[in-house]
Amino acid sequence: MEITALATLVLILLLSFMFIYSTWDKMYRNRNLPPGPTPLPVIGNLLHVKRGEMVKSLNQLKEKYGSIYTLYFGSRPAVILCSYQMVKEVLIDHADEFSNRGHMPTVDRFFNAHGPILSNGERWKQLRRFTLMTLRNFGMGKRSIEERIQEEAHFLIEELRNQKQSPINPTNRLVQSVSNVICSVVFGSRFEYEDMKFLRLLSMFNETFQLMGSTWGQLHDMIPEIMDYVPGPHQRINNLLQNLLDFVSERVKINQETLDPSDPRDYIDCFLIKMNQERQNPSSEFNIKSLLLTVLQLFFAGTETVSSTLRHGLLILVHYHEIQDKLHREIDEVIGVNRRPNIEDRSKMPYMDAVIHEIQRFSDVLPLNLPHASQQDTKINGYTIPKGTDIYPMLFCALRDPSHFKTPHSFNPGHFLDENGSFKKQDAFIPFSTGKRVCAGEGLAKMELFLFFTTILQNFKLTSKMKFTEADISPKMTGFSNIPIPYELSFVPR
Repeated sequence: MEITALATLVLILLLSFMFIYSTWDKMYRNRNLPPGPTPLPVIGNLLHVKRGEMVKSLNQLKEKYGSIYTLYFGSRPAVILCSYQMVKEVLIDHADEFSNRGHMPTVDRFFNAHGPILSNGERWKQLRRFTLMTLRNFGMGKRSIEERIQEEAHFLIEELRNQKQSPINPTNRLVQSVSNVICSVVFGSRFEYEDMKFLRLLSMFNETFQLMGSTWGQLHDMIPEIMDYVPGPHQRINNLLQNLLDFVSERVKINQETLDPSDPRDYIDCFLIKMNQERQNPSSEFNIKSLLLTVLQLFFAGTETVSSTLRHGLLILVHYHEIQDKLHREIDEVIGVNRRPNIEDRSKMPYMDAVIHEIQRFSDVLPLNLPHASQQDTKINGYTIPKGTDIYPMLFCALRDPSHFKTPHSFNPGHFLDENGSFKKQDAFIPFSTGKRVCAGEGLAKMELFLFFTTILQNFKLTSKMKFTEADISPKMTGFSNIPIPYELSFVPR
């Protein structure tokens, strides 16, 4: 019996060694990938990423390995791009080769490569082209997107005025306002701020986003082969997404029952009309599943990033009183106190434009960007990037590239102003990413940021009893997204 047990143990050890060796060989040998830290079998470079400090860890590795290096997420190599020049070379100079979406294990099982953000190939091309065209031409002779944003900004102002200058945390109001814009575009109507169904919807969005960016979510993205089977909060993501999808499905059914093809009311109507037009086309990607998952992705893209940028911006402006005062003067000179701001005002307000750009740069809401993937074997900087390799073009490094921004780690609107005080573009300003996968909602987001910031500052002076430091206003760079510290401020009517 003892000999049999010993033989079994030796066999197990031998098989384990063979597995480890084959995994190691598959991962690490005979490749011309960019340099990087030596990975371990199964877990890859997990130990090189500090808990809850994904962005900081990746940026620190740049100091040793340069602006392009390889990190292993489990057995999968991922190429990390850590400068604007590298991001430009990959996403613009080699746009076709790197236009695929990379792995996002926290949501991949649910979305299954559907929707304009997470799909690839012909499906992605059809859905993206339709979404861009619909958002660009939205209105169909009725209210434009600009009018919808102006309306929502008005409701927000009234809500803030009702607070009677009491100190409040503005998070919920800002999230509700921004989400109502995308609701108006997608569903054709907004929700009242007290609507319990709306509040529950936003709560699920927030929880999903937080779980994706948590330590559990980061572990899931790095070693999905293990984390798929490990109990933990990350396992709740699919249930939350399903609940959100059920809500979208209810709204789509309402549109189906009341659709008038000659009078589209919203994005869903436009999609349903397109489905009907292409019902005889076997290669069409316009179907109910695509519609539901597309709408869900538009909600995520259209709610969290803009509302987080607004929250960062208000915190920054209440800290820098002199910047706020200068913005008030520009608003008074160009718009006055009675007229609603419109998007045409932006070209006459270079300081406001510069401040908003700097808020986006400094807050860096999505520092890691969304991963890309190579469509074919491609040479970059003398290295070979195999087909299917994940690429992380880090927006953090581009937006803080010292060769483009004089004080990259400080808030400085001068980054976007020339010597005459006119607005100045910066090539490395890419908060919406760049190349063929640039955010489809970039135009909508820019319009929202200008109209919301300008309308708030036209009506209020921002004050706070809390005292903030430079560290308080700086983004925390913990993971998938950056959110500001909790804070309170008062909206004092001007």
